[in-house]
Amino acid sequence: MKITIKPYLLLVALVISSLGTKAQDKTMSFSLYEATQFAMENSYILKNTNKDITIAQKKVWETISTGLPQVSGSANYNMFLNLPVSLLPGEFFGGEPGTYVPVKFGQDYNSDFGLSVSQQIFDGSWIVGVSSAELYVNLARQANEKTEIDIRDAVSQAYYMVLISERYKQVMEENLDNTQRLHDETEVYYKNGFREQQDVDQLKILLKTAENEVNRSLRELTIAKTVLKYTMGYNMEMEIELTEDIEIFVLPLVNDENTLSFTFNDHIDYQLANSNFQVSEKLFKLEKSTYLPRLSAFYSYTKTSYSNNANLFKEEWYPSSLIGFQATIPIFNSGERRSKVQQAKIELEKAENDLKLAELTLQKDYLTASAEMETAIDKFKNDQESRDLARSILDKTHVKFNNGMVSSAELSQQETQYINSFQALVTSTMQLLQADLKLKKAAGAL
Repeated sequence: MKITIKPYLLLVALVISSLGTKAQDKTMSFSLYEATQFAMENSYILKNTNKDITIAQKKVWETISTGLPQVSGSANYNMFLNLPVSLLPGEFFGGEPGTYVPVKFGQDYNSDFGLSVSQQIFDGSWIVGVSSAELYVNLARQANEKTEIDIRDAVSQAYYMVLISERYKQVMEENLDNTQRLHDETEVYYKNGFREQQDVDQLKILLKTAENEVNRSLRELTIAKTVLKYTMGYNMEMEIELTEDIEIFVLPLVNDENTLSFTFNDHIDYQLANSNFQVSEKLFKLEKSTYLPRLSAFYSYTKTSYSNNANLFKEEWYPSSLIGFQATIPIFNSGERRSKVQQAKIELEKAENDLKLAELTLQKDYLTASAEMETAIDKFKNDQESRDLARSILDKTHVKFNNGMVSSAELSQQETQYINSFQALVTSTMQLLQADLKLKKAAGAL
């Protein structure tokens, strides 16, 4: 029986193992929008900023609850090991004048329980605090929105880098195939006496260079995908594929299809600066409210029992109750309140300056980003034209080399020129896409 069960269990284990391997090898595909949405759901940074919003909402209720009725209960059970002693004049008990008689007052056991209720009637600081509570939540939401913008920016840059790396790898592999074919043809010509050994050796150098470029492009693609996975919060062990081509993002920019308008109120940095100004305004009002009196009401009810026996529940309980009002009126504190109000006023003036500075900074950033965008478009067009020319020259040089019209050294020179021109185009493509992201961020449109 055991002999038949063991192979069966081994088969099950192998099946489960293969399923686990397939699960790890699962590949997910993303457009840029899908990659961004994935990051919004899986970013640990965003998860924390969302929790900050929840904390802020709880803080609002915490502030409001301080002005609502407060109820507390108390209970005490006491046993005197030694009752307190009081000295009474001896003549009270028929003794000599000037003498004292020690007397103990009270019972060995006493207990009480009670209930107290308090209600704030007027407190200027509470009124300001409640009016500021929603502003605190709004700040948390704005901080979360700014984090979302930063993540969209990071995911977009990482996504673009993967697309560019894939395109670079593809071109370098095509170049390697062409160089390999040319090397093989030249070697055949050499064996038949139509080429020199120098030509074969020169093409071997070109072949090694092409192989190195392919290997480098593979490593850069791996790094780019790793960065994208990290930015998205994606499983590092899983493969990832992108469903969009780089031209989808580049062509609209080159064709000047990107039109953005700019207003201060739409930009998250201006909204944050404005919220900080409002916070400083509320803090100024809060410090001024300390000059106002505070008024509250309270009610207290207590029952107390005394006995020389430990079991007080059989004894009589004596009730007492109290109701009253309490007013706290600030009169003089040696200028402490005045100093705090003056500090809050200065902080308010600083916040106002920061708000004006934010306007100027955002305007400067938008104008700078617009100029950089124009420069990036011009550079991309120039590098694209240079790449096309270098490709055309290289193709013609291949034909001339096959016909014995140019040397292998000149072919090597044109090959290097083409690779350099393509690398320049890769760089300018990334700069163009980054300039677009920077412009969108400056316009508050990312």
